[in-house]
Amino acid sequence: MGLGTGTRSDWIFGYGPLASSRKRRPLRKTHPQCTRDVRMKVLVLGAGEVGFHLAKRLSEENQDVVLIESDPERAEFASEQLDVITVVGNGASLPTLEQAGIKGASMLLAVTSQDEVNLIACMAAKRLGVQYAVARISNPEYYGQGSVFSQEQMGIDLMINPERECARETFDLLRSEIATDVVPFADGRVQLVGLRIKPGAPVAGKTMTELAEDLHDHHYATVAIVRDGVTYIPRSDSRIQDGDQVYLLSPTDEIQDIAPLAGYQHVPLRRVMIAGGSAEGAYLAEILHEHHIECTIFERDRRRCVELAERLPHTLVLHGDATDLELLEMEGVAGIDGFVAATNYDETNLLSSLLAKSAGAKKVVSLVHKFEYLRLVPRVGVDASVSPRMSTVNAILRYVRRGRVVTVAGLTGTDAEAIEFTVEAGDAIEGKALRDVHFPKDAVVGTIIRGDQILLPRGMDQILAGDDVIVFALPHAVAEVGNLFD
Repeated sequence: MGLGTGTRSDWIFGYGPLASSRKRRPLRKTHPQCTRDVRMKVLVLGAGEVGFHLAKRLSEENQDVVLIESDPERAEFASEQLDVITVVGNGASLPTLEQAGIKGASMLLAVTSQDEVNLIACMAAKRLGVQYAVARISNPEYYGQGSVFSQEQMGIDLMINPERECARETFDLLRSEIATDVVPFADGRVQLVGLRIKPGAPVAGKTMTELAEDLHDHHYATVAIVRDGVTYIPRSDSRIQDGDQVYLLSPTDEIQDIAPLAGYQHVPLRRVMIAGGSAEGAYLAEILHEHHIECTIFERDRRRCVELAERLPHTLVLHGDATDLELLEMEGVAGIDGFVAATNYDETNLLSSLLAKSAGAKKVVSLVHKFEYLRLVPRVGVDASVSPRMSTVNAILRYVRRGRVVTVAGLTGTDAEAIEFTVEAGDAIEGKALRDVHFPKDAVVGTIIRGDQILLPRGMDQILAGDDVIVFALPHAVAEVGNLFD
């Protein structure tokens, strides 16, 4: 089975384009009445990029969101842009938490840039009866063996280290020469892969129906096409074009079979260069060493070089500027299997990535801190990007939606999300053929996991209790999709 079975319309239940120009709901400045879609009251502490995007995602799912921010201007901006209640004040302050309605909240997501504020707010929230508390923590001294108090002693349900999460995602991207995004599902048996179609690739110019006929021995399903910044759910007559960003689901052990179809050649990962000795770069170097992959780090700050050399005895640490093309070439960037730009500055990362790519690096990944830069990366010729802030958002959303939701991930090339649901007896979708399910138009079922089987769904396929179903959806369709699994 290739990109669908028979015609695409046999098994796809949403049609594009997925509108980016949809009308925004009127802003809500008072607490709403609880509706079927509002599942809990969530307090988000911090209106930086992580907090802003968390609040945006959760409010679009009709959650009751209160956003706490100490900066009045940032709070006002969030209030104007989002359908949430905003409270100005210090989130580690009891009066501020009480003003935000902490005693009636189900969950606190503390995601400011200050670890101490996040920790204090979470501990206070738990003592005030909040059921779940999540803290964004960067300093490793606050968790693990080096911490004075354990996570359990502090009463915090989840600690997220953005830099470590980012390093893990970067490693997954490096291992796949084709991927701009890699998200594992079904305990790693299935992957959602984003890839850009190279000019002249075998799949370019063909419709979904033609590909299903030509590639019937390949097992993958195309769930979305991003073209000119617009996300489409492909139909049977949709045609793949050069330069399209395509998202597909495939069994993990067959991912490499896709590379030649999109115009790529398989390249084993043996040597990696990292530009920048940031926390993300250091974590990535540790992961590479664990997998016996040779690694070199370039760092401009001599003192940081000494720190890295002591921490990473198996990694070559060089004092130098990764935007120096002569230095990169001298150290063998031409033909390097993977190059990662991991400084703390987006502009530096983009520049060094472009230099490495022009010099012949095979796979280039750029660290991007600002959300607005994520869409820029593929346009300038960089292979892939990873964001510590997006990694944090994804990790927290997975926790917020835990239970019936096995995995959830936002993607860098689109506003859409991929979600893995577990079906239980009595769910609205259980026992029905997919063609009989009133699925939202901006969502699509990509894969059904049934025991050891990985099924690319068709219209006549029934959803059974115990199945894991992977759905691709825009944020505003997530709540409606979730109702089918209730």
